[in-house]
Amino acid sequence: MKQLTAFIFLITSALFTACQKDYDHKTILCIPVYGQSLALGEEAERMTDFDSLAAYTDGRIVTENLDHSFGYFENDNFKHWIKKTVGYQKRAYELSVYKMAQVLADQIGEDTLICIFPGGQGATTIANLSKGTLPYKRFIENIQSAYETAQERGWDFKVPAICWMQGESDIVDYPNTIYHDMLTQIWKDMNDDILQITHQKDSIPFICYQANSLSRAEQFKANSYVCRETGVPQTFVNLQRDNNHFWASGPTYPYTCVNEKIHIDAQGQQAIGELAARSVIGIIRGAERFCGLIPTKTVTDNDTITIHFNTSFQLALDTVQVRKAEHYGFSVINKENKNILQEVIIDSSSVRLTCSESPIGCRTRYAVNGDYMKSGNQHGPRGNLRDSEGNWCYQFDLPYE
Repeated sequence: MKQLTAFIFLITSALFTACQKDYDHKTILCIPVYGQSLALGEEAERMTDFDSLAAYTDGRIVTENLDHSFGYFENDNFKHWIKKTVGYQKRAYELSVYKMAQVLADQIGEDTLICIFPGGQGATTIANLSKGTLPYKRFIENIQSAYETAQERGWDFKVPAICWMQGESDIVDYPNTIYHDMLTQIWKDMNDDILQITHQKDSIPFICYQANSLSRAEQFKANSYVCRETGVPQTFVNLQRDNNHFWASGPTYPYTCVNEKIHIDAQGQQAIGELAARSVIGIIRGAERFCGLIPTKTVTDNDTITIHFNTSFQLALDTVQVRKAEHYGFSVINKENKNILQEVIIDSSSVRLTCSESPIGCRTRYAVNGDYMKSGNQHGPRGNLRDSEGNWCYQFDLPYE
C-alpha cells in the first residue's frame, strides 16, 4: 500500500511539473484608463484590429489578464465571462489606450509588456466613480489580478500612471459637488489602494484629458459672468499647473464628436492616446512634468490683457483642424455679462487681448462658447490656439488678477 501511495505521489508530482510553464523574465507596465464613456470609447467605431494588436511587437501589449483577449469590458464578473466565452464584441469601441500602448511598445525594451484595459462607467458623475462604487472596486480588482498573475510568472509589475477621462456628466448634470476636491480625493484613494497592491515606491500620477462639453449643459450661457459649467475644465488647468501628481494629454475640442454630441470619434481617441503615451514616456524617464498648453499668468495694462503660456514652442492659430471661433475662442466678460474683447494678437509664447474698455474685474476665457447642444471641432466649445508641436490650448476661465 505504501509503495502504491508513493508511486501515485511521484506520478502526480511529475504531471504537475510537466504542466508548469517556464516564463522568461518580463516587466509589466500597467497603464489603464478610467472614467466615463470617453474612457470606454463609446460610439468611437473601432479602427484597431484586435488580431493586429495582439501580434503587435511580438505580443507585448496585453490585457488585465496578461493575455490578448481585448474588447470584453464589463463591470459585472459574470457578464464579462459570458462576453469572453461567446466572443461578444459588438460594444468593443476604439480606446485611447490602444494607440498609447502601440506608441509605448515601439519605444520600450523588448522585455517589457504594456498592460492596458478600461475601467469606469458611462454617463456617470465623479461621485459615482469614487471609492466604494462598483466601477472603482472592479478597476482595483483588475489591477490586483494583473499583479498576481505577474507574480505567479515571476515578473516585475508596476503602474507608472493612470489615464483619467471623466468630467462630461459633472458639467451637464450640475451635481453640486466641488470637482477639484473630488478629483484630488479619487487620485489619493486610487494611489493608496494600488500602492498597497504593487508595493512600488513611486506614486501614480493621473494623465488627464479635458472634458469640453459646456454647451451640452442646458443652462450654459457663454457670456454669463458666473459660469458654473467651466468649473470642471478649469479644474484640469489648475491641477496640471499646481499639482505634481497630474500630467496632461490634451483637450477634446480639436476632434470630431460623433453626431456633434459628446463622444469623440476613433481618430480623436487615437490622438488622445498618442498624447498620453508622450506623458507616460516622460514619467518613466523622469522628465519634466508635462502640464499641457495652459496659461501661467495674465497681465493687464490699460485696455489690454496679455496671457502668458507655459510653452517653449511657437504659438499658432489653426483654423483648419478646428473651425474658426469668434476671436479664435477668446473672450473677456465683464460683470454686465458683456464680451468686451475687440482684437487678438499672438506672440511666440503669449496672446494679447485688446478690449473696448478697461478689463479690470473681468473674466478672461478661452473656448467658452459653442452652439447649443453641440460638441466638437466644428460647432462646439472650441478655440484655435495650439503650439508648433501640436499641443492644443486647454479650455480656461480665469478671474481678474
